[in-house]
Amino acid sequence: MYIQNRWTFAQPFSNFSRMASRLAGQPIAFILACFLVFIWLITGPLYGFSDTWQLVINTTTNIAEFIMVFLIQNTQNRDGEAIQIKLDELIRSHRGAHNVLLDLEELTEDQLNEIKRKYEKLAEIARLKLSQGKVDTATNEV
Repeated sequence: MYIQNRWTFAQPFSNFSRMASRLAGQPIAFILACFLVFIWLITGPLYGFSDTWQLVINTTTNIAEFIMVFLIQNTQNRDGEAIQIKLDELIRSHRGAHNVLLDLEELTEDQLNEIKRKYEKLAEIARLKLSQGKVDTATNEV
């Protein structure tokens, strides 16, 4: 049931984003970044700590950060979507689960708050039962 993506650029970007995120998260990437900063620091006296010397690190880090924001966001979006699909499948496949909880991320803030209030009420009832020595594993409805 795999859905093919209609955008031809989306899949290569997604693959690149996944690879770049993995590489950026490796210890060697951190060590390399520290090494580059160290090299920049020791060249300071050579360039008299000039404005150009400072501009080099500022520009380099800003460009890297700008690009990484998009790569990380792409990875987060994909991971978040995959988690939502997995949770939806668990809800769908669990007997007695409320299918209305599928795809909650698409609801409005008011709709989410209404559902949240119902679950808060269920939690309140369960805590009351626990304090009375009863079990709280039932699927009571409010």
